[in-house]
This record gives sequence, structure tokens and C-alpha cells, in this order.
Amino acid sequence: MSEKKLGGVIAAIATAVDATGRPDHARCVRLARHLLDNGCDGLNVLGTTGEATSFSLEERMGLMRAYREAGLPMHRLMVGTGAAAVADAVALTRHAADLGFAGALVLPPFYYKGVPDDGLAAYIGAIVTGTAAKAIPIYLYHFPALSGLPWHVALIRRLMDAFGPRIAGLKDSSGDMPFAREAAQLSRHFDVFPSTEACLLEARAGAFAGCISATANCNADLCARAWTAGEQNTLAQAVAIRQLFDGKPLVAGVKALLAHIHGDAALATVKPPLAALPAADGAAVIAGYQRVRAGQGA
Repeated sequence: MSEKKLGGVIAAIATAVDATGRPDHARCVRLARHLLDNGCDGLNVLGTTGEATSFSLEERMGLMRAYREAGLPMHRLMVGTGAAAVADAVALTRHAADLGFAGALVLPPFYYKGVPDDGLAAYIGAIVTGTAAKAIPIYLYHFPALSGLPWHVALIRRLMDAFGPRIAGLKDSSGDMPFAREAAQLSRHFDVFPSTEACLLEARAGAFAGCISATANCNADLCARAWTAGEQNTLAQAVAIRQLFDGKPLVAGVKALLAHIHGDAALATVKPPLAALPAADGAAVIAGYQRVRAGQGA
């Protein structure tokens, strides 16, 4: 496994979509370079914000390959490889390992609900076995609101006991901070990343390995200053930008704001079944963003 560990401010990078509905490799690489050069310690490619489950296996693998071929620092990139079909999850995770990604972020197999822990353990076991030749670190993706299946603490402990250091950490998108803290206490070698930058000062104090945030697409520079220097006022600005999306579709909202920030309307394009942010909501988000950046609050 990689000796360099992921940590700090990680953006759940949005996936640019071209006119045919496929990932726009050039725009994706350009955005990745911008984020890595402007505050992000790492990137989570093809997660929820990256609309991973809306793309085919071939499209996901092609985008993964594009990041590698562009010469991006693979030791700073993790990639979502979870799938409803075990064979697809194994294939994606093996592809990630072959390309040199620093970690694989694995959703549970999300179609069947209420499955027993034995089934989820077998799913992870198949991925571990299928990638034994190149033992990429596996990060569990806990997002029960969408997946319908939790990586609960007892199951995480079971997976760690069974597969050792292959189970490297957890992205927690549940919003349940007591759960995140409990998971982080399982082992000092188990890295937990809440999905909000609001946790960064707590993470900086040692509770977590950092954050993996959708809104770090838009406020990475502020997050970086909070993470590296502990600037509370700067973190408050970053959180204010995040709060602009409260009550709005997060992925479409982030992409709309990215289009404004980068002056590129194509970045607002989403993949069905998601739909574009309503114009009024987009205008409100942009106006709020400009107020925060001007130091006037949200």
C-alpha cells in the first residue's frame, strides 16, 4: 500500500460533463489542477459530488485514466469505486490500484436494503481479495441517507479485524458527529473524514484526518488557511459559503457556483437524473458567495 497517507482538506471534486453526457476530461483535469494548486491537500474523484453512480463503468474508468495520463499527483487522489454489483466494484478498485490512486472510497452495494453484516463483509472481502496484488487502501463511504446501508461501528471493527490495514479509513457523510468521533477512536491508524469543513479545527486538534467536502470545490483556499493556521474567522467564511446551499440541491448548486467562479457555463452541466439548479437559486448562491468573499457575510 501507499506510504503517503491522505489527509487535510480534500475536495469531493465535481465531474464536468460534456454535450454528450460523458465526463469532460479536459475540464475535469483543469479543475483538479486548480483545486490542488489553491488549497486542497487532495481530491476525492468520482464520489457523490462527482456523480459517479450516474456514469457507466467505462466512463468512470476512462476519467480515472485521464487524471493519471494528465500527470496529476496520484498520491493526492482517492476515487470512488463502490457499485451495486460486486464484480463492478472489484473491477473499479483494481483499476484504481493499477493507476496509482492513493485510496479507493467504497460505498456499500446500495440497491438491496436491510442486508446483514455478513453480506457487507463478503462484499468488502471480494474487493480486498480482488486487489491483493496491488493492495490499495480502502476507505469506507458512510452515506446511509443515499445508500440506505450504514457502515456502523461494530461492522467497521469487524472489517478491520478481518482485513487489517487494508481498511484505512472512512468518509462520513451522515452528519452524525458522535458517530464520526466514535469511528475515529477505533484505531489511530483508521482515518476518519467528516464531509463538512466545519470540523476542520477539531480535525486539526487530532480528532479526524481532515475533511472531504463538496463545497471545498468553491472555498478550498479558506479551508486551507483554517487547516494549516487554525484561523477561526477564515473557517467561518468557508462555512458561510457551505451554508449557501442549505435547502438546495448540493451537487447542482456546487456546479452552478463553479461555473460562475471559473467563468465557464459548461461546468454547471449535471448528468441525469440530476437537474440544473433553478436560476433563482443560482443567483442567490452567487450573490451570497460574492458577499462572503467581500467580507460581508452570507
